[in-house]
Amino acid sequence: MRGIGLVMAGWLLATGLAPAQEYKSGIPWSEPKLVTPGTASTAPSDAIVLFGGKDLSAWNNGDKWLVADGVATAAKTGISTKEMFGDCQLHIEWATPDKVEGAGQGRGNSGVYFMGRYELQVLDSFQNPTYFDGQAGSIYKQYPPLVNASRKPGEWQIYDVIFTAPRFDSSGKLLSPAYITALHNGVLIQNHAELKGNTFFDRPPSYKAHPPKGTIDLQYHGNPMRFRNIWVRELKPLTVPEKKNPVADKK
Repeated sequence: MRGIGLVMAGWLLATGLAPAQEYKSGIPWSEPKLVTPGTASTAPSDAIVLFGGKDLSAWNNGDKWLVADGVATAAKTGISTKEMFGDCQLHIEWATPDKVEGAGQGRGNSGVYFMGRYELQVLDSFQNPTYFDGQAGSIYKQYPPLVNASRKPGEWQIYDVIFTAPRFDSSGKLLSPAYITALHNGVLIQNHAELKGNTFFDRPPSYKAHPPKGTIDLQYHGNPMRFRNIWVRELKPLTVPEKKNPVADKK
């Protein structure tokens, strides 16, 4: 058997099929932080809970909305977070009114704004035609969703969103645009979409320099939209450690 093994080893070497030596980057990465995942109704352990069913104390104007049975219902005005966020992961659940009233943009309309400027549209888009870059899951007036994953009116819907904030230099020049990746009810609807600027209603998108963090806003558009289970995770890019220089270390 030993002889056969030697023959096989020789054959592998001769044919160039010998096992390759493992590649290692040599980068001394820090150990990733441990995060306990959430459940269908709870947030991950490192998340900031913006609405857990009890109150809207984390929001400016939160007292204007109605909170009952773990649900916040939009009324009177929009609300914005008291805390500021830049790059983040947002989870939010929403439902349009059970009773269908209106059509197009007048039916179950709201919106999630990142940094108070960049809107991911919320709308009843179940058998409700409107302009495509204004339906549910669109980046308002910029990109339609890749698909329409809307549930029926009154049913709970879920957005899971990754937002990358734009970067500006000290003079206000845009260095890199904002990006949004979004899933609607578990279906990818925006795939690292590059935003062209603010999502205005009445003019083309454009960028204007602003601070690196801003509020998350929920729009009130006259419809009694319902929300629950809202949480956000702040995202920080990996810091790549410098490789040690063994020659320099010896000096």
